[in-house]
Amino acid sequence: MSRSGYSAGEISAAGREMIRALVAFPTVSRESNLDLIHFVRDTLAVHGVDSVLVHNEEGTKANLYATLGPTDIPGVMLSGHTDVVPVDGQDWSSDPFTLTERDGRLYGRGTADMKSFIGLTLARIPQFLDRDLKTPLHLAFSYDEEVGCLGVRRLLETLKGMAVRPAMCIIGEPTEMQVAVGHKGKRSFEVRIAGFECHSSLAPTGVNAVEYAAELIAFLNTLGREIRDGGPFDDDYDVSYTTIHTGVIEGGTALNIVPKDCRLQFEIRHLPGDDVDAILGRIGDYAEKELISRMRAVRAETGMVIEETSSFPGLDTKPDEEVVRLAKALAGRNDEAKVAFGTEAGLFSRNAHIPTVVCGPGSISQAHKPDEYITLEQLAHCDAFLGRLLDHLAAG
Repeated sequence: MSRSGYSAGEISAAGREMIRALVAFPTVSRESNLDLIHFVRDTLAVHGVDSVLVHNEEGTKANLYATLGPTDIPGVMLSGHTDVVPVDGQDWSSDPFTLTERDGRLYGRGTADMKSFIGLTLARIPQFLDRDLKTPLHLAFSYDEEVGCLGVRRLLETLKGMAVRPAMCIIGEPTEMQVAVGHKGKRSFEVRIAGFECHSSLAPTGVNAVEYAAELIAFLNTLGREIRDGGPFDDDYDVSYTTIHTGVIEGGTALNIVPKDCRLQFEIRHLPGDDVDAILGRIGDYAEKELISRMRAVRAETGMVIEETSSFPGLDTKPDEEVVRLAKALAGRNDEAKVAFGTEAGLFSRNAHIPTVVCGPGSISQAHKPDEYITLEQLAHCDAFLGRLLDHLAAG
């Protein structure tokens, strides 16, 4: 048993109760997270720890940042997002916002993604404070990660202005406690096609917005297959190349009306080093030269607009970085991985220049699903990870 107070196979009662408390806050991204953030702020304040809240423009949501231990030197930051995805239309066996235990698992929205990591971290606060840390522990909890890593950007701007910033960051997204040094970036786009409406018996005199959308989608598919076949590749990923995916299309009002409007959404999930702007250049050229020119040959007022709606960068932390070595030691394993899903890690690394890895309990395969769960075994591994971190920071 380490000086942190728990053996690797145990889960503290305090940790379990903290997870229960966090899951009970229905912090779906479309709602405010302030009740949860104020709960965390008040929990820290009981132990004499001050928090900085960084709100959105409307004041309805907030990030939280706090430091335990010395404030004049950089330390290790643990980070996570407080928002969760909706439960609408999902068939749950129990109330998604009431923590339920069955068969060695804890069920509830956010148990895997990622309130369990935050809960176990908060439950350890008294022990971190009791140990007279030589190196500080920083905490960063964000909002609106699930809708494009939006909230953390305001927090990063605040961190940039601080005299002392974290030396490194570990984000507790669900990796089954494997240290992830890379993930793809994502850029999302909306395309609005303005055609010309007419009776379908006179279709050649109109400009069919749905058909032009279909041509653009076909080009996106062709371009995606070209990348699939020609690379670049990174075999450390499950899908080793940049992908292009169309997820939404809406248009038309009736079968006998040539549709005037259509809207589609597509995304590019790209390798960290891939040239996304070059891909976008090809898409823009095709739209302008092959589609818009033909549309306007029929009606000058028609066209299409491609607008970027959200983005986050990929993560590409080098395996010899200090944060990688530390995270491996804390996790008790020597391997590293690259994950398919996106996180805030690329923003911490690229925008704030804080070396970052992703390592947390649970499996991404359980996230966003009905009956989302995390196993008690994974929680025990994470609790042991935090215990080793406590020993490390106390030793300086």
